[in-house]
Amino acid sequence: MTDVLFLRSDELANLATPEEYVDAVRAGYESHGNDGSAEPRTKLVSGDPPGMCTGYLAILPEVGAMGGYMYSAGFGAEDAQFALPLFDAESGRMMALLDGASMNPFKTGATGAIGVDALAREDATKCAIIGSGAQARGQLKATATVRDFETVSVFSPTPESRQSFAEEFDARLDADVSAADSAAAAISDADVVITATKASDPVFHSDDLPDGAHVTAMGQYDRGKQEIDAETVARSTYVPDLRARAFQDAGAFLAARDAGVVDDDHIHAELGEVVAGERPGRTSDDEVTVFDSGGTGIETVAAAMMLYEKAEAQGLGRTIDFMPASEALTGE
Repeated sequence: MTDVLFLRSDELANLATPEEYVDAVRAGYESHGNDGSAEPRTKLVSGDPPGMCTGYLAILPEVGAMGGYMYSAGFGAEDAQFALPLFDAESGRMMALLDGASMNPFKTGATGAIGVDALAREDATKCAIIGSGAQARGQLKATATVRDFETVSVFSPTPESRQSFAEEFDARLDADVSAADSAAAAISDADVVITATKASDPVFHSDDLPDGAHVTAMGQYDRGKQEIDAETVARSTYVPDLRARAFQDAGAFLAARDAGVVDDDHIHAELGEVVAGERPGRTSDDEVTVFDSGGTGIETVAAAMMLYEKAEAQGLGRTIDFMPASEALTGE
């Protein structure tokens, strides 16, 4: 038998700080840039009942872990469930099984923060965020650890939501956080723009985006999702999490390519290549940069390994038995 640590979502919820997530995810992307491997998500869709089953994997030798997410959303439950098996990258032994829902905004936010750290100007002090949900919270918590923002401007379509978000983070951060009346007003003088929405149409116009700004777009996980317009993609140094994912389901990039304003060679590098120093990031102060974050096994495995190590040190979780194939796969 193999002892596997099972960790509930509530045990993981407050186990790590945003800084710890950022450090773990940075190590994950560096490992991917050096010698790791990852593939874009596989997504299977059902029409009746409506739902999807999806997953993505990564092997991160320098982190010492491999595995990934599998989750369902919709169907009769009209909800989502996240399962995250974590394996030792050297021995192949299964180490843990995580209920991965609560960690999602934090590992995704940390990925966005790594994109900001790799591509935004060092002197960036003004942040704009479009969106006010759980993912927006995760993005801002993490990104505030890599830049010293003086102001944050938030816009989402519902006035009550953006005002509540602004009040929450004005109390949480050193920055002055306020709600804007429009996306254009929010980004008008921003150094960093974060889009954390489920939008099918662009949430701002390229004409409103200042030269020198960095954009982290994290809602680009489907051909039908297009948070940023074709012109923003075209004028940017464009960096996705995975090159292969850009061609599969990065909605904004695919729309720009379909419009004929970019071609396949417009992809500057993968984030891991920049983090590992294999490719340059920003090269000038007036350059517009875009990090297209749609979700990968890289941040998932890296964050899970960090949480597993912390949980084990604190005696959290319970052990469950998995029978190895050498014992179970007998055909008898």
